[in-house]
Amino acid sequence: MSKIVNGASLQPSSGGSPKQIVLLLHGYGSNGADLISLAPHWQRQLPDALFLAPNAPQRLAGMAAAYQWWPLTAFTPQALAAGAASAAPALNMFITRKLAQYALTDANLAIVGFSQGTMMALHVGLRRPQRLAAIVGYSGMLTGPHELSHLPITKPPVLLVHGSADPVVPVAALHAARSALEHLGIDVTAHVSNAVGHSVDPVGLRMGGDFVAKALN
Repeated sequence: MSKIVNGASLQPSSGGSPKQIVLLLHGYGSNGADLISLAPHWQRQLPDALFLAPNAPQRLAGMAAAYQWWPLTAFTPQALAAGAASAAPALNMFITRKLAQYALTDANLAIVGFSQGTMMALHVGLRRPQRLAAIVGYSGMLTGPHELSHLPITKPPVLLVHGSADPVVPVAALHAARSALEHLGIDVTAHVSNAVGHSVDPVGLRMGGDFVAKALN
């Protein structure tokens, strides 16, 4: 099994030991250094949080500093669900290791994903044995929704944010994920950023910070 190594991180601005962890999961072909850029915007609300933005376990061939959670060779629902499941053990090991390192629990953890990272955040976050504080998903989708009804999932609050003009992952993915999650009894907040593409706009960024801070504080 692939192992996740530390990517980028930002220590608590309080200067103390971490009381929470905000885990930032990047998208396909990106890296942790890209997504750690969210953290400075949220530090004021989360002074005791350690922000971790690891690199996904697989490198993209022929590209410098580009990583993937799994190869996006097919976009069928079955392929996406299988891909997320294949990358889940490495991510779960990383989470468990980091929580133990700082003597924290899943209740002290929020997972934030972008695109393929959102697929990982939802896949792993709902299946952790203990409930997380929150999941935030930007510009992503829910993989394998049908199997969730047969699993002993936990039900952390979820925020989904998506651009209405996203050319990579259509905004319909937000509506599908929201419907499936609410059907499972999960509290979902959803926001569509008008005329925004495959990115995070200032409104979505602020909503994410507020959502995580409310869940962790």
